[in-house]
Amino acid sequence: MTKHLGIALIQMNPTVGDLAGNLVKLRHAYRQAAEAGVDLVVASELVVTGYPPEDLLLRPSFQEATEAAVLELAADVADEGGPGLLIGAPWREGGALYNAALLLDGGKVTHARFKHDLPNYGVFDERRIFSAGPVPGPINFRGVRLGVMMCEDMWAPDVAECLGESGAEILIVLNGSPFEVDKPDQRLNLAVARSVETGLPLLYVNQVGGQDELVFDGGSFAIGRDRKLVARASDWCEETVITRWRRHDDAWLGESGPMATGTAGVEAIYQGLRLGLRDYVAKNGFPGVLIGLSGGVDSALTAALAVDALGADCVHGVRMPSPYTSDASLEDAEALADKLGIRLDTVSIEPAMKAFDSMLKELFAGHAADEAEENIQARARGMTLMALSNKFDYLVLSTGNKSEMSVGYATLYGDMAGGFAILKDVYKTTVYECCHWRNARLPEGALGPEGVVIPERILTKAPSAELKPNQCDQDTLPPYDALDDILACLIEKDMSVTEITDRGHDRDTVSRVWQMLGVAEYKRRQAPPGVKITSRSFGRDRRYPITNRYKDLA
Repeated sequence: MTKHLGIALIQMNPTVGDLAGNLVKLRHAYRQAAEAGVDLVVASELVVTGYPPEDLLLRPSFQEATEAAVLELAADVADEGGPGLLIGAPWREGGALYNAALLLDGGKVTHARFKHDLPNYGVFDERRIFSAGPVPGPINFRGVRLGVMMCEDMWAPDVAECLGESGAEILIVLNGSPFEVDKPDQRLNLAVARSVETGLPLLYVNQVGGQDELVFDGGSFAIGRDRKLVARASDWCEETVITRWRRHDDAWLGESGPMATGTAGVEAIYQGLRLGLRDYVAKNGFPGVLIGLSGGVDSALTAALAVDALGADCVHGVRMPSPYTSDASLEDAEALADKLGIRLDTVSIEPAMKAFDSMLKELFAGHAADEAEENIQARARGMTLMALSNKFDYLVLSTGNKSEMSVGYATLYGDMAGGFAILKDVYKTTVYECCHWRNARLPEGALGPEGVVIPERILTKAPSAELKPNQCDQDTLPPYDALDDILACLIEKDMSVTEITDRGHDRDTVSRVWQMLGVAEYKRRQAPPGVKITSRSFGRDRRYPITNRYKDLA
């Protein structure tokens, strides 16, 4: 009877579609774990293809290439007496495609277990691609019965209960669980619940890294049958964690292993944004990023995140003043660039404004200046940034936040222009919190300078688009603390106008915000991607119709 078991958790950052690159990473981590003398190495959900591969999986050629990669990897780990390797990969069987956990041992795929509970909400649409597997039974691995689950299988008790009743001795969960605020605690609570219900220890390995709009925080862990943490991986970085287990009276007890401190709150949000931006730029091969520096708080946070993610040499700031741009804004943008150590150029948009005034003079005759002229300024700036992007291949970062995008306080083809919107899921009040947090500390893994990087005046002056004299955001919008609470109630909580009013908000204001939220849907459909950090980001999380006459009068 096996009395000791070493299990390594590989917290890896795969790239979707990079089968060869992902295999290189897996081999390297496997060899390191083997040198540590473990019996089993466990990687995350769909680690071979990267997660989520979306409709790539509908291509038969991709399915075939993935299966060939798995068999190649199995041959690589064929050493007699070496550790087994448990990986996530798509797998075909009986004419169906499954989200599978595959055990590689002795040069072949010895066991396959298929994800039973396929998520079909929010950003997940696995039922569109995969077939649901049967409730799995344990895998007999070198005298130990392993209860293997795939991500969502852990979120309800059924699969773990079946595994426990079927004789599993240790639960192992392969995950591709994207980051959201407060989600790490939710995962741990669910893992504890499954352990309590079965009386078994549980190992949870998660992906790390950015993939399009999703970012994965890692934080892999193991808990003993007493529900206490045995080991925990770091957040936001690749890491291999070795866990040791010994059999005692037909139960497996975990020895204390590495115990990293997790991140939470504003720190977790900042690190998620930083990692999501870093991987989007790196995995898509951009040499750097372009940011329009207005002297405002949104572009300041965007620039700080970019420097922390990519390094100052990869960040190019551009001031684009108009006649309405204050000297203070120009000075603040320059001070920010100096503190961050980034290149800063200045391109006046006044000639473009005059050109459009001349071009449209006849058609605009008899009409007072209004938003049309204001938006020309924003679009001149967008055109300038995109021209620089075309010339130098840098990715333009749009700087709008979730509060603005919610109510349409943004210009199509203007300040919305860009390839990535890092603050897309960040409310304005959270933007300020992130700025204050960054000024107080240098994040782990950041490439930017220590100390205060965002000048105090940027944080204290009233926000303004500066598209006309004496303009202020609060001339058009409710105060941001009230606006953000109303928006969170409408977007994340699906609360009615009456329910939100009962929280202390003015009913007319709530109704106006609800109307603005609906009207702006057509703009959001044309917005660039950005990192998801809340439970309901715009896009696949929230799919409202553009043509929509429903009015919430309740």
